[in-house]
Amino acid sequence: MKNHLATHKFRNTALCSALLLAALSANPARAQMPEITLTIAGHKLTAEVAANNPERRQGLMHRRMMPEHRGMLFVFTEEAHHAMWMKNTYIPLSVAFVDSKGVISNIEDMKPHTETTHGAVKPVRYALEMNQGWFAKRGIKAGARIEGLEKAPAPK
Repeated sequence: MKNHLATHKFRNTALCSALLLAALSANPARAQMPEITLTIAGHKLTAEVAANNPERRQGLMHRRMMPEHRGMLFVFTEEAHHAMWMKNTYIPLSVAFVDSKGVISNIEDMKPHTETTHGAVKPVRYALEMNQGWFAKRGIKAGARIEGLEKAPAPK
């Protein structure tokens, strides 16, 4: 009986290790994204930066949660009418579309697992995704300026 329990414990440990390794290697781009600190109307947040096509395509897909003061900054190669969607995204999000001067043009709420596009009302260079309601809870609206964008990596 003792050997059976030891074998069972070893199998469980090996299975857990294999699952952990698979989870960690499933999204290598996520682990490599740089982070920067941004400030909006006195509120600090940490944003992962998606500055190349694979990172922008992945975005926050497949994540189950995001801490309150964390988000993702999408840096686009050119200022344009960019749009976002929520395919394979579990977290309800709000997205702020931001011009090259750091001014928010509009904020949109997005529902998980939808392919509805949410777009900028004017040409923008950035999109900042936060947990849904993060901007509203802090009274942040269109016209607010985001500080710290100059620290973001150049888009590729």
